[in-house]
Amino acid sequence: MLKFDEKGLIPVIIQDAINGEVLMLGYMNQESLKRTLDSGQVWFYSRSRQELWHKGETSGSFLNVRSMFRDCDDDALLVQVEAAGPVCHTGNRSCFFRELKEV
Repeated sequence: MLKFDEKGLIPVIIQDAINGEVLMLGYMNQESLKRTLDSGQVWFYSRSRQELWHKGETSGSFLNVRSMFRDCDDDALLVQVEAAGPVCHTGNRSCFFRELKEV
């Protein structure tokens, strides 16, 4: 059974199904997880807007699910996708494009 946090959320790593690149990190609640499983496209729960969010609804960059995995502790998900365009809201393919050089 999946372990959602005290706010009812679980972290979700989005990975390119073909090349393994990590594209983004988001959060799902039970409803967004159900919609993802039912539709085959990724839905998130927006912590800032406190509402469901269908990734790609405004940008057209939908995330089409190819496979989903839970981690060994059941408290995180890995979703392998085929992205229909850039994943990051900045227009970059991945949200992880800025190298951290110092703390």
